[in-house]
Amino acid sequence: MIGTAGRIASFALAAGVTRVAYEGLRRRVAEGRGAPAGHGEPDDGPWTRVNYAGRAVDLYAGPAVAVGAAVGTGSGPAAFAVLAAGACGAYDDVKGDHRRGFRAHLAALRGGEVTSGAVKLLGIGAASLVTGALLKERAVDKVLAGVVIAGTAHLVNLVDVRPGRAGLTVLALGAPGLLRGSLAAAPMGAVTAVLGDDLGERTMLGDTGAHALGAAVGSGIAVGNGRIGLAVHAAGLVAAAAWAEWNGGLGGASSGTGAASAGAEGAAAGSGGVSAGSGGAEA
Repeated sequence: MIGTAGRIASFALAAGVTRVAYEGLRRRVAEGRGAPAGHGEPDDGPWTRVNYAGRAVDLYAGPAVAVGAAVGTGSGPAAFAVLAAGACGAYDDVKGDHRRGFRAHLAALRGGEVTSGAVKLLGIGAASLVTGALLKERAVDKVLAGVVIAGTAHLVNLVDVRPGRAGLTVLALGAPGLLRGSLAAAPMGAVTAVLGDDLGERTMLGDTGAHALGAAVGSGIAVGNGRIGLAVHAAGLVAAAAWAEWNGGLGGASSGTGAASAGAEGAAAGSGGVSAGSGGAEA
C-alpha cells in the first residue's frame, strides 16, 4: 500500500510541477509580447521550432518536464542525472547545428571543434556515470548503470521525430518499472502533463525534454535491476544506438514509427523480463 501511494505521489508531483512550469513559461513569454497566455503563434526565438508539418511550436515542454521529473524522483542522484541531461539538451536546442550522429561530432572534436553534440555526448555520459556510481555499490554495476542511464536518454531522443512519440516511449519504458519502485513514476507523470500539447502540435519536448526524461527512465531501470538486468538493458541500448548511427536513425523521420516502437517495446519487455535477475545479481 505504501509503495502504491509513493508511486501515485511521485506521478502527481511530477505532473503538477511540470504543468505549472509549462504554463508559467508560456505566460511569461506571452506577457512579454503583450498577448494573453496561450494565444497567438510562438515567437521566432531560440525556444521555437518549425515541426515536420511546417508549424511553429514552442519548446517550453522541455524544461518543464526536466524540472518536473527531477522533483518527482525523490532521489538526489536521479535528479542530478535528469537536470544534467536536460541542461546538455538545452544547449543543443539553442546552439545545435545540422550535424547528426556520434561520428560527425567526434570528427569535429578531433579537429578541435566542440559541437553541441559533443557537449551532449560527454556531458550526459559523465553525469550518467556519476549517477550510476551513486546508485550502485559494485564497480561493474556502477558502469552498467551509467551506460543504461545515458543510453536511455539517447534512445528517447532518437524516437522524438514526430509529435508524442518520445512521450509514448517514456510511458512504455516506464510502466514495467512501476512494479519495482516509484522512481519510474516521475518521468511518466511529467510527460503525461504535456502529452496532449505535444500531440496537439502546440509544443515539443526538444532535446531538453527528451534527454531529461530518458535519464529519469534510465535511472529507474538502474535502481530496479541487478547486474544481469543492467547488462541486458545496456546491450540493447548500445545495439539501438549503433543501429541508429549506421542507418541515420531508428527508421528515419518518416518511417520510424515501427522501428522506434519496436525498440521501445523491446526495451520495455526487457524491463519486465530481467527483474528476476535483480535479486542476486549484485551479490
